[in-house]
Amino acid sequence: MPTEKNIYRPIRAKLTDVIVESPTIKTFVLIPEEDFSFKTGQFIELSVDGIGEAPFTPSSSPLVKEKIEVTIMKTGYVTEYMHNMKPGSYMGIRGPYGRGYPVEKFFDKEVLILGGGCGFAPIRSLLYNLAAITDKLRKVTLCYGSKTPEDCIYKPYISELRKIPKFEVYRSVDKGDSNWTERVGVVTVLLDDVKVDISNSVAVVCGPPVMMKFGTLKLLQMGYPEHDIYLSMEKNMSCGLGKCGHCMMGKYFVCKDGPVFTYDEIKDQPNIWN
Repeated sequence: MPTEKNIYRPIRAKLTDVIVESPTIKTFVLIPEEDFSFKTGQFIELSVDGIGEAPFTPSSSPLVKEKIEVTIMKTGYVTEYMHNMKPGSYMGIRGPYGRGYPVEKFFDKEVLILGGGCGFAPIRSLLYNLAAITDKLRKVTLCYGSKTPEDCIYKPYISELRKIPKFEVYRSVDKGDSNWTERVGVVTVLLDDVKVDISNSVAVVCGPPVMMKFGTLKLLQMGYPEHDIYLSMEKNMSCGLGKCGHCMMGKYFVCKDGPVFTYDEIKDQPNIWN
């Protein structure tokens, strides 16, 4: 009889590169020692022996199987330890878990993506996926905001995106400097600049809770139907298996039923933005 997979055992993965994205954000490039794949929008549990683990959504292309990239903001004990790790170290990967973006539902539509801060991580994975199927899409518009120009992540990738046919990129910062030539203001101001056929479009929102709240409200004001707004609700996830209860959102376990939801699925659940 085949041996049942141990859902608690992580796959060992070698850290081959660490990319500094901003003063508080780094991207970790990992080579798993076993076959591993994910769908864009799904998440993993990343661990360090003797230190702990935390959930992250991969920021690399789901079409690339031999490596995985995870973008991590330094926010606490585990992530601070990870930020001090060097290439040659090993980490553990559990997963993938949850429900990702239903990319097939985006075919023949315009895709408007609104992101903020480290919310760009799952968005980058989605963008890699969409860039591989541009023939099936009408247009992709990215609106991304950060606190300052220094906090803007994936700067080289932004330059690459702007060269892709059917892709448009808009950025804003809360506070600019003398070298910043793009918009200044919260990320939702960018929605005033975009031209989109809402009748044949879907919207994706990922970022800090307050940004997601006001971004969703703005999209609703623009005329987006509730079922066409996709939200990545990565709140309070811990075990990844729906066992610990930390990520309960009304009747949903975010780790099992999400983390990607449409707004109409969760709008009546309590405290969705907390």
